Amino acid sequence: MHVVAKNDTDIKRENGKLIPALELISPKGVYEQYLYLMQSKSWVACETFIKKINEFIIIDWKQALLIERLQEKSKIIEERFIANNKNWEETFYQTLAANFGFKTNSLPFEMLAKSVPVNYLGKHKDNLLLIEAMLFGQSGLLPKKPKKPYTIQLLKDYEHLKNKFNLQPMSGHLWKFSKLRPSNFPTVRLAQFAALIHNSNALMSKIIEAENFSEVKKYFDVEASGYWKKHYVFEKASTHRNKKFGDTAFQNIVINTIAPFFALYGSLKNNPHYTQKALNWLTQLKPEQNSITKHWSELGLNVKNAFDSQSLIQLKNSYCNKKKCLNCRIGNQVIKHNFE
Repeated sequence: MHVVAKNDTDIKRENGKLIPALELISPKGVYEQYLYLMQSKSWVACETFIKKINEFIIIDWKQALLIERLQEKSKIIEERFIANNKNWEETFYQTLAANFGFKTNSLPFEMLAKSVPVNYLGKHKDNLLLIEAMLFGQSGLLPKKPKKPYTIQLLKDYEHLKNKFNLQPMSGHLWKFSKLRPSNFPTVRLAQFAALIHNSNALMSKIIEAENFSEVKKYFDVEASGYWKKHYVFEKASTHRNKKFGDTAFQNIVINTIAPFFALYGSLKNNPHYTQKALNWLTQLKPEQNSITKHWSELGLNVKNAFDSQSLIQLKNSYCNKKKCLNCRIGNQVIKHNFE
């Protein structure tokens, strides 16, 4: 059988017998509306119709989009989980490290975390200097011939730890400094990461058990040690400035580490409570400010928090850019109702 939009010609088999045809008759204007969306050159194909879509449909679609986005991000975390023999603490530590480097230094940060298991750091977590020595030494960023007391001590401690744990340092050339603000230099981020390890105990478990979002924020209320108040890189003094882990950095960690980690944890534990917790926490974060969220705001969609911004980024990248209007609840409404 042939299924066609319009049965305008007979199709026959080689023996001359007619092949049955089923003509799909769509409501008036539906196909034309679909063609309009497919041929549109606008930022999103349906932008002239969005204000006519029922708000409840958009709200419901946002939640589905956000869950979809969390599931996509959690796939990477699940790969780490399997590689770590299903060790939740190690997986969380590596995911956290990867996001401490933001996009620019995500890979070297993750490589560093894989080269220094969390239990190595745990053995010295009461001594911040030793944690810094292990992380900076492994990163390859320590000067080979230090001149200042702090750096000399770090190198001395690292040599001891290197022999103790049979460590092989990374190449310092893997880290990127160019085009970054000094406050985002990998040296500063590593110092903050060391402070977080030093100040926290069983961090993953505490976050998993936390019910109040403000509790989680307190765990990340850390700053780099005293040396870094006057430095952005080793042995080059700068103006005095506290190097606290800021709100924007914390937002990045919640969006890219904690929320997708909860989604995976809830899925594998068959407990939707954790996914719902992630959704709730994202409503308590400010929305991301970028060209995508700005455009959606201009089109009249609410972008009040990270829940909104993450869902609308997913909509733009996974549906609008690919013209997947038939798979989009907003696109479906536009096609079915043939808005004028």
